[in-house]
Amino acid sequence: MSTKAKVRFNVIAIICIILLGFALTPVVFQNDTFYTIKIGEHIAKNGVDMKDPFSWHDGLVYTYPHWLYDLGTYYIYNQGGFQAVYIATVMLACILGIVLYITSVKISKNYFISFLLTLGSLILLKDFIAARAQLLTFILFTLTVCFIEMFIKTKKKRYAIGLIVIPIIIANVHAAVWMFYFVLYLPYIAEYIIALIREHDVVYKLKIFRLNNKIKRLKKEEKKNKEKILKSQELLDSTKKKRDKAVLRRKKAEENPYKIKIAKKDNVKWLIIIMLICLLTGFITPQLTEPYTHIFKLMSGNSTQNIAEHLPLTLAQNKYAIIILVVFLGILTFTDTKIQLSDAFMLAGLLILTFMSRRQFSLLVIIGMSILVKLVVSFLDKYSPKISERIEKRIVKFPYGIITILIVLLSSIFLYKDKIHNEFVNKNTFPVEAADFIKKNLNLKNMKLYNEYNYGSYLLFKDIPVFIDSRADLYTPEFNPGKDIFMDFINVSNLNTDYETLFKNYGFTHVLMYRNSKLNILISKDSNYNEIYVDQNFVLYEKKNS
Repeated sequence: MSTKAKVRFNVIAIICIILLGFALTPVVFQNDTFYTIKIGEHIAKNGVDMKDPFSWHDGLVYTYPHWLYDLGTYYIYNQGGFQAVYIATVMLACILGIVLYITSVKISKNYFISFLLTLGSLILLKDFIAARAQLLTFILFTLTVCFIEMFIKTKKKRYAIGLIVIPIIIANVHAAVWMFYFVLYLPYIAEYIIALIREHDVVYKLKIFRLNNKIKRLKKEEKKNKEKILKSQELLDSTKKKRDKAVLRRKKAEENPYKIKIAKKDNVKWLIIIMLICLLTGFITPQLTEPYTHIFKLMSGNSTQNIAEHLPLTLAQNKYAIIILVVFLGILTFTDTKIQLSDAFMLAGLLILTFMSRRQFSLLVIIGMSILVKLVVSFLDKYSPKISERIEKRIVKFPYGIITILIVLLSSIFLYKDKIHNEFVNKNTFPVEAADFIKKNLNLKNMKLYNEYNYGSYLLFKDIPVFIDSRADLYTPEFNPGKDIFMDFINVSNLNTDYETLFKNYGFTHVLMYRNSKLNILISKDSNYNEIYVDQNFVLYEKKNS
């Protein structure tokens, strides 16, 4: 395509991505959004004080893993309320789509396939688009892959600077995933090391070195070791011949590899230096060493075993994961398409992470897309080399560009139509009216409220001190030694422990829960509690003589 045609195609693609990004952004906020706003407000007034001001537990230490995102979200909320936060989320979703598209174009040089796979990726990510720090992290991880690929190709300084700036941002907007930034380097480094070993015949050289030394030692007593020397010399000659044959096989394999391509990319050695520099960026944050320790503390605890998004992925329950897996395996198995070794390592790692935690499916989509676009373009270049170019030239012409936009617009309307009447706060999920009742009728200073995990963030947003909320790490012994509030909640809500003993230990004065919860069946029959508020979804009890 000509430069003008490329500009036109990019304009059409970006318009379509923005339309789809808007349609996929949910109107209803998740629980994390509420504590994000409130923590941002607290930081604006008190700074990063490493203390939890929102639960009624004494002395809890809070590490503010995404303090900068919280602060930014609060300022946005302060300017325009929930509407402003929603608009900001839509903008981030659109930026994510545009960054995915640009990254794919830079890597593959194919506009149409990049456009098509970007739209597909956004649809696969619809459950992960939310007013949470992870949305900004998705953008940063996509840029990381882009900068790594482009630095290896060009060695331009701007990509190196970008790679150093990104972990500084991540350390302050989402410290929990800071260590994963370095995982993105590993496939490239692993391929480089393997290529070096192959190129220099390290294995054979070690064998030859060892045999030469052995022969030298034996020759010190040559008469005694004649037979051993002959055998060692024969083995040495045989090893040299094997090395020569291996060199020939390697050269043939490099010219026409079977499935996996291995290349020694010289700029990777500079990439290793950049990675080592980036290892120090975790200290550029008011959270001290939190970027280095947070993920290890989180993974060593049991909170991840009891939160839905952290549970292992069951393939049968995720049709999108099956589709992605089938596409990759189909291209690699039934066509002559080759995959770069670094991409094979990256894909294998992403699949392992996805099966370990369904939350990581998002990373499989975001980073896996840059691999898939290479494979699809390679496949088309071999079997139908001009098809993408023909489609691109057609789309930039009138009326095909308009038709493309209209198709995406109609699809976006279909996706958005069910959200038109949605409110930012879902009253079926969050105790909106119950919170108003509590604030008007109860003494918050003297109250110790039992509440459930999923709506604790909304309560603290409404300035009601909570027993627990969706900051799971705060309530675990890994972050606050000697206390396991999270597991106490899990056990009592699942009726795995005696609620009366636990309620007495914590000194609850009031109990707020979903009406359909297991625990409510018992509390509703307990004569020690009076029902003082009830609506369609929630019920509030007061302990007698509290």
